[in-house]
Amino acid sequence: MTNSMNRQTTEPFTAEQWQAGEHQLVCVEKWHETHDVISFRFQGVKPVKFHFKPGQFLTLLLEVNGEKIGRSYTISSSPSRPFSIVLTVKQIEGGKVSHYLANNLDVGHVVRALGPDGAFNLIDIDADKYLFLSAGCGITPMYSMSRWLADTQISPDIAFLHSAKSTNDLIFKQSLEQMADRSDQFKLNYLLETLDNEPCAYVDAEAGRLSADNLQRLVADFHSRTVFVCGPEPYMVAVKALLGSLNFNMAQFNQESFGAFNGDTATSNKTSESNDKAGFMLRIGNSSRKLSAKQTVLEGIEAEGLPIIAACRSGVCGACKCKVLEGQTESSSDMSLTADEIAQGYVLACSTTLNSNVTLAL
Repeated sequence: MTNSMNRQTTEPFTAEQWQAGEHQLVCVEKWHETHDVISFRFQGVKPVKFHFKPGQFLTLLLEVNGEKIGRSYTISSSPSRPFSIVLTVKQIEGGKVSHYLANNLDVGHVVRALGPDGAFNLIDIDADKYLFLSAGCGITPMYSMSRWLADTQISPDIAFLHSAKSTNDLIFKQSLEQMADRSDQFKLNYLLETLDNEPCAYVDAEAGRLSADNLQRLVADFHSRTVFVCGPEPYMVAVKALLGSLNFNMAQFNQESFGAFNGDTATSNKTSESNDKAGFMLRIGNSSRKLSAKQTVLEGIEAEGLPIIAACRSGVCGACKCKVLEGQTESSSDMSLTADEIAQGYVLACSTTLNSNVTLAL
């Protein structure tokens, strides 16, 4: 991360279209959404119009205390407002990266980023009526989607249920309420664990978490809607089980699988050697390591101390893409790879194990 405000000055309408790949972004604004959530607004070091699908994410390529780390964050702004891009970060207790960003990333600093990526978005998922279900910082893709729909459609049919601890923990509160105030078709409700005396017309009067009774009472036509879910992993598991119990058509259910990864926790670059006699050899250049059936290619690469960015570690962001030159592998995810890349032998290291001895190129 560098400190530089020496950017090319160009009128916005001459800005180039932003393309997927690696970018240099400069922080131009930073503010608190809540007591523990901070938003960062970026522009391109060279002026660009940001082009992405509402709901997608970026992967920041950082160096924290000498360690190279990649972390992925949903873009909370909308592509309908293309001359800047916003990432919203919750500070996690004991979080390595979120606290680093909160304390060290300031206006004028330049960061490297990969993306945009992610299949959880409004362009790749077709819908006419929307039900957004979120908790905590899982609101970020829902906010981008809501902003996009409000900017590009006439009265989109949105039901939005957001769960939080209290009114002090409501992210994007003012902006969401403005969208709801302007449209009878935007039905916003906050479900709070603890009710307080803060006046808010959108706080449900019955404190508690999302339940069958709450869902049926607040969104009676939920069966006819396409559902988008994002939040902590226990929340998403509970919501999926809840909808299943209500005989919801799960073909209309979509969740941000990236939410399953706690991207802020520190992970060691060292992987213990397997004591299993079974396994296969992973060869990368002059390095080789035996991996057990359960160890991923990423674990082998990190154990050898070889350079690789691993942001989501859940087969979503695509940062750990590498190429199999020889041998057989098995992958649990290829969602960020194109058909051509798959045909050429590219895999996601975090989601790939060995079925034979393998030679790999980073």
